[in-house]
Amino acid sequence: MTQFSKPLLAVTLSAILLAGASFSTQAKEPQSYQLNPVQIQAATNGNKPMTMEQAMAHPDWLGRQPEAAYWSADSQSIYYQRKQQGAELRDWFARPLVATDNGQQVALNELDNIGAADQRFSNDGKFVAWTFEGQVFVKEVVSGKISQLTRNRQQQMDVMFLTDGRLSWRQDWDFYGLNLQSGELSLLASLKAEAEPKAPAIPDSYLAKEQHKLIQFIALEHKNATDAFNQQQLIQQQSDVLAPAPVYLGKDVSIDSASLSPKGDKILVALAGKNERNSKDIMPNYITATGDIAAQPVRARVHDQKPQPHKLVLVDVLHNKQFPLSYESLPGFDEDVLASVKAENAKRQGKSYSSKKAARDISLLNDWSWDQSAMRWDQSGSQVAVMLKAWDNKDRWLATVDFESNKLVNQHRLHDDAWINYDFNNFGWYNQGANLYFLSEESGYSHLYVKALNGKAKKLTSGTFEVSQPKLNRAGTAIYYRANPTHPGIYNVYKLDLAAEKIQQLTALTGNLSFDLSPDESQLLVRYSTSVMPEELYVMANQSGSVLKRLTYTVSEQLTAMALQAPKVIAVPSSHGEQPVFAKLYLPKDYLQGEKRRAVIFNHGAGYLQNSDLGWSNYFREFFFHQILTQQGYVVLDMDYRASKGYGRDWRTAIYRQMGTPETQDLMDGVKWLVDNTNVDVARVGTYGGSYGGFMTFMAMFTQPDLFKAGSALRPVGDWAYYNQPYTSNILNTPDVDPIAYERSSPIYFTEGLKNQLLINAPMVDDNVFFQDTVRVVQRLIEQEKNTFETAIFPVEPHGFRQPSSWLDEYRRIYKLFEREL
Repeated sequence: MTQFSKPLLAVTLSAILLAGASFSTQAKEPQSYQLNPVQIQAATNGNKPMTMEQAMAHPDWLGRQPEAAYWSADSQSIYYQRKQQGAELRDWFARPLVATDNGQQVALNELDNIGAADQRFSNDGKFVAWTFEGQVFVKEVVSGKISQLTRNRQQQMDVMFLTDGRLSWRQDWDFYGLNLQSGELSLLASLKAEAEPKAPAIPDSYLAKEQHKLIQFIALEHKNATDAFNQQQLIQQQSDVLAPAPVYLGKDVSIDSASLSPKGDKILVALAGKNERNSKDIMPNYITATGDIAAQPVRARVHDQKPQPHKLVLVDVLHNKQFPLSYESLPGFDEDVLASVKAENAKRQGKSYSSKKAARDISLLNDWSWDQSAMRWDQSGSQVAVMLKAWDNKDRWLATVDFESNKLVNQHRLHDDAWINYDFNNFGWYNQGANLYFLSEESGYSHLYVKALNGKAKKLTSGTFEVSQPKLNRAGTAIYYRANPTHPGIYNVYKLDLAAEKIQQLTALTGNLSFDLSPDESQLLVRYSTSVMPEELYVMANQSGSVLKRLTYTVSEQLTAMALQAPKVIAVPSSHGEQPVFAKLYLPKDYLQGEKRRAVIFNHGAGYLQNSDLGWSNYFREFFFHQILTQQGYVVLDMDYRASKGYGRDWRTAIYRQMGTPETQDLMDGVKWLVDNTNVDVARVGTYGGSYGGFMTFMAMFTQPDLFKAGSALRPVGDWAYYNQPYTSNILNTPDVDPIAYERSSPIYFTEGLKNQLLINAPMVDDNVFFQDTVRVVQRLIEQEKNTFETAIFPVEPHGFRQPSSWLDEYRRIYKLFEREL
């Protein structure tokens, strides 16, 4: 076990704390960021140069950092996973707060006893429940006694304590309640996506009707079946010992989501239509165990994805009644929000468009980062709130349900002419179901709002920063959250007192983090990293200024031996707006001396992702590659171009209906800044990136052919009409509605512009960005008789490479391209 006496990448906590800093998270005017390089973290003390083989080796060599950490029920320990050396399996570890090492591995036969990240406490705090391998367990917190409540081959889920003390869970769409004192298990409700059974009917054909009139036996059989059905219905209605009758929600529907009230008396259900899979949605896999070509099923493309609206139904469990909830009470439910887009596209075709109101397709909102449901009951079960989103991506509604009239009541509408973010949608109840809290980007940045059910929404945080991960304390008096008010790339934990509306900063770190409150709310678990230090686990008391205690040290000696340069975070002035482009800058020694330098600009993937923060990057291989380039005298810039996360709504939506244009403009500003400030030769600049970064490389090389001397596009999008619906339709609408946006934004329409050297690296079993994208772009380049491109294929790799040999091959090719052309 690694002891903590070893250097932590030569960065101690005292060195990374912002000493004496005081910060305000109250209202601020948009600030002017410094344009000078900001050196936040020093390089490590290691002196071993990075090699390509080491950089692209299996990431086990980094030390296998802690994953999936959560608190024990008694707040005295942390449980976390750690990858096995040389295998893809994970082991669980228990790390008591009083220990001095990484803790002890949990034996396989003890895994059912350690709770779970989503464990649920009873209202009195005496019990905690969880599932392990689909089975339900409950623990008496004080005595530590654990009881297994189910042992079957079904999967139990959605464990919760009801207001009467019973423990509830569901198995498929059957909801159960267990009295922990008596042991009585009851079926609370059974949801069926079926038509309600009816008494046998006489077939409606001539022959059938005559048969029942003429043949007594047939008539008698029908009477007996009808009598049996009716009697069974009476028994079900009048007996007090039978399980409740199923709730039949109709045929030709599927149950997408259902949430049981803590009272156990109501269920809110979201129904969807049954969608059959398109047999054309396949991908060939040429390297298989059998030697045959496999046609693997893959996701649908945005151009043929059909709307999938939800129908909301409120189920009265006690009386077996159901009430459809109409969307007509939601403001804007029938607005033609795409009227201007449709008119523009119609005009291009020589047609006119007449706007008409029509009910929009609406469904539950699915936030890509939250761990909560779009349906949330208050603790008493007397109120429920639901987050809804229009299929056209332009509106989000937070609504409650009036149980007297069985209608939706709009509490908040967020409209965006571009698209509603798939992040920053957290919400919940406080003040005994009288108030809601939620995140909203309506001010231009994600901030925290509260609203009384019959009052107006009130903004509680303000400024040019983003609030995320709100967590309400048990008493409902305070909300903890993560935010970046001091610098876009630095995140800390804050506490908002709801009554006083005062904010405390709890941490003062200079990297990136996430956090969890301990069950007793006395401490914070902090997952923290810096640019040169992978994420480790820390704990601190739940009060401002508390000392941060490190719980794990998993960094390998190989990593600490490396001479790693922490990138500077700079703000590149933008020629297209007041807000600068934040970027990581890697500089070689004595870069201002001698001949002009070569440079490379890296384009991060995902589009909506922040890579120029001061935490450990998911792009750690690229981080190491940039160390290699710097060692060879290159200057490297890693830009958070427009559409990146962390900089507000306007930065995010700048690419609406024009993907690739604002980002390329930002790259142009980046090249200019390098030339003006870092002794870079404007004729010796290259670029590369994967996924969205590969798309950006395409767009830059095709639309600004003199900007980069060489570029490499990895797993690149070539035509957005072939990408998925959830991501693409936000930004470009859909091809049937807005073909103009797809033609503006898809590289395949601009291939004629290629002038300089382009390397295309494409995995063949990529079920995210299909290999077909590369095939079509390459064919286009061939037909245009371009001779400045080459293609490298990777037969066994998906979107995210898995084999170190593939990583090594890919980056050797990129390095050779830059060495040859720059």
